[in-house]
Amino acid sequence: MPCHNQQISNVSSDSDHAVMKQVRFANNGSVSVNVNANNISVGAHTDNEVDTKLNGIEVHEDLHIQLGPQLKLLPLNDQIRELQTIIRDKSTSRGDFVFCADRLIRLVVEEGLNQLPYTECSVTTPTGHKYEGVKFERGNCGVSIMRSGEAMEQGLRDCCRSIRIGKILIQSDEETQKAKVYYAKFPPDIYRRKVLLMYPILSTGNTVIEAVRVLIEHGVQPRHIILLSLFSTPHGAKSIIQEFPDITILTTEVHPVAPTHFGQRYFGTD
Repeated sequence: MPCHNQQISNVSSDSDHAVMKQVRFANNGSVSVNVNANNISVGAHTDNEVDTKLNGIEVHEDLHIQLGPQLKLLPLNDQIRELQTIIRDKSTSRGDFVFCADRLIRLVVEEGLNQLPYTECSVTTPTGHKYEGVKFERGNCGVSIMRSGEAMEQGLRDCCRSIRIGKILIQSDEETQKAKVYYAKFPPDIYRRKVLLMYPILSTGNTVIEAVRVLIEHGVQPRHIILLSLFSTPHGAKSIIQEFPDITILTTEVHPVAPTHFGQRYFGTD
């Protein structure tokens, strides 16, 4: 597989060459993202302007809202960074692409489940001892936005074998270029459930916005929706949070260039 034989250099103690490996969006609205100083650097300023640098190209996003608690990113490590690299590499074979995409999906799903409510409980171990632990509350479901969102379904089922999964098909209208709902099927009691909405690539955010509107029409509250995504652009995340301030977005990377080829590569239709 790509990258496996490449030596990963250690972080230098020299401040001029240090690599920040943690991605954090602070609750006070400040944003600090540093991933390999030559590639990505996102820093928040007092005027809520975020500068994003991609290989010397600067993209400025004026943030009119706080991107703190609503937007959650997986802490970046070498494993996640390699998976992101392989998925973005145009020379990656489809077999490696699917394998790495499934691994990254599993990490996002696991963290998504970690956002769900739980209660404390006590169990008895085989040795007769009491163990104080936790158990997740019932009443959760998944919803995949077809077609690329279906790539994340198996990852969710691997973690929750009996979870119910709904589907929604949204495509751009040929005349207006606006997102249009063509199909939607959810569990009948979805209005009582926490929803894990699955869509791997957030580019403009329009498709997700339309999907959330449909969920709201079925009685789901935005604060009960957790959007699971692999990659997001600053514009996509910003658009969704502006439209639905109570929604939670979970992703591995906020980057001005999204791998929009994901669905075609994953399903072999490229």
